[in-house]
Amino acid sequence: MSTPTDALATGPTAAPAPPAPVSLFEAFRYWLKLGFVSFGGPAGQISMMHTELVERRRWISEHRFLHALNYTMLLPGPEAQQLATYIGWLMHGTWGGILAGVLFVLPSLAILIALTWIYLVYGDLPVVAGILYGIKPAVTAIVAFAAWRIGSRALRNGALWAIAAAAFVAIFALNVPFPYIVLGAGLIGYLGGRLAPDKFRTGGGHGASNKSYGPALIDDHTPLPARARFAWPRTLIVSAVGLGIWILAEGSLYLAFGWDGPLTQMGWFFTKAALVTFGGAYAVLPYVYQGGVVTHGWLTGEQMIDGLALGETTPGPLIMVVAFVGFVGGWTKELFGPDAQLLAGIAGASVATFFTFLPSFLFILVGAPAVEATRHDLKFTAPLTAITAAVVGVIINLAVFFAWHVLWPEGTAAEPFAGRFEWFALLLAIAAFIALWRYKVGIIPVIGACALAGLVYTTLP
Repeated sequence: MSTPTDALATGPTAAPAPPAPVSLFEAFRYWLKLGFVSFGGPAGQISMMHTELVERRRWISEHRFLHALNYTMLLPGPEAQQLATYIGWLMHGTWGGILAGVLFVLPSLAILIALTWIYLVYGDLPVVAGILYGIKPAVTAIVAFAAWRIGSRALRNGALWAIAAAAFVAIFALNVPFPYIVLGAGLIGYLGGRLAPDKFRTGGGHGASNKSYGPALIDDHTPLPARARFAWPRTLIVSAVGLGIWILAEGSLYLAFGWDGPLTQMGWFFTKAALVTFGGAYAVLPYVYQGGVVTHGWLTGEQMIDGLALGETTPGPLIMVVAFVGFVGGWTKELFGPDAQLLAGIAGASVATFFTFLPSFLFILVGAPAVEATRHDLKFTAPLTAITAAVVGVIINLAVFFAWHVLWPEGTAAEPFAGRFEWFALLLAIAAFIALWRYKVGIIPVIGACALAGLVYTTLP
C-alpha cells in the first residue's frame, strides 16, 4: 500500500523508504525458514543471507553486514551460524542472537540424525553405496569451488595472493597448525595495514563493497542501542554464564560416565575443536578428522568423507558434520548397550553439536559490542583481510585432501597413490566443478546428478 510520502517520492532521484521495524516474531519466522533452506555450505549460506537481509528486506546495510562477516571469519567455529547470531543480536539483543543461532542449527541436527541412522542401517546396500560413490567427487568439487569463490572476492592484490599461497604451503607441505597460520596472517595484516593500508583496506574475507540497496533498518550510521554498547559488567556476566553452562554440561557427563567415557571425551574434544580451529567449516574438518578417526576411533576415514557428503546435502552449517561424527561414535561404541544404539547415536550427536556451538554464541554475545565500535578502524579490519586470504589457502589444502581420498581410496600416508585410480570419480568431480563455476548450477542439483551417475556407474555390469 502506498503512502503520501511514497506518492511524493517520484522522479529519478527518489530514494526508497526505509523498511518498517521488524518484530521478534517476524525474525523468528525468517530464521526458522533459513534453518530449513540454508544449503550450500558457508559460502552459499552467507550469499543467501546477503540476498535476503541486505538486498531484499534491507534489515541491515552492506557495510554492517560485511563488518559482521569479517569478525566471524576471525573467530574459530562456523562463520555462517555466527553471522546469523550476530545479525540477530544487532536486531533484537541477546535473545535475538540466541534465537537466530539456535534456529540455524536445530533443523540440520534433526535431519542429519535421521540420515545418519539410514546410513548406518542401510549403508551397505548397493544402491546406497552407489549414491555415496557419486556424491564424494561432488563434495570435492564443492570444496574447490568454495575456495575459488571466496578467493575471487578476497584476493584483490598480489600481497593477499602471496598470503594465500604461503598458507597453503605451510599447511600442506610443512604441517604448520592452522592456529599458527591465523596468528601469522593476522600479524602480517596488522603490519600491512600500517605500512601499505591500500593493500589491506578491503576489510575481510568477502570483500568490501560500496553498494547500497537503499536505506536499511540497521544502516551504516545507525547508532547502537544502549543494550548493545560495550560495557565491562555485561561482558563479565555473559562470560560467567557461558562458562557456567559449559561446566554444568561437561561436569554432568563426567559424573555420569567418568572422564574416559565417550560422551565426556566428545564434550572435551569438540570444545577444543570449537576454540582452536579457525576459518569456518572447511578449515575445521581436518582437525575433526584427526581427532574423530585417528585419536579416538569414533569412526573410519571412509565414514568421515561419507559424513561430509551427508552434511553437504542437508541445510545448516557444514560443521554439522560433527553431529554425524558424534552419532557414529555413540552408535559404534554402544554407549547404552547393543539394544540402544539409536539412543546412543542421538546422545552422541547432541553432545557434539552442543559443545561445538556453545563457544560460537559466546564469541558473538561477548565480542560483538566491542567489534561494533571498530567498524571504521583500519588497524582492526586489516588483520581480518589477511586472515581471510590465509583461509583461502587452507581451503585449497582441504580440497586436495578430499581429492586424494576420493581418487585413491586405497592410498595411505606411506603409499599415497597405492591401489586403483578412480577415473570416473575424477570425471564426476570435473563435471561438478564446471557445473558450479561455469553454469551456476545449485549445489543440491549437482549433488543429485552426481549421486545418480554414481549409482548408474556402480550398478553397470
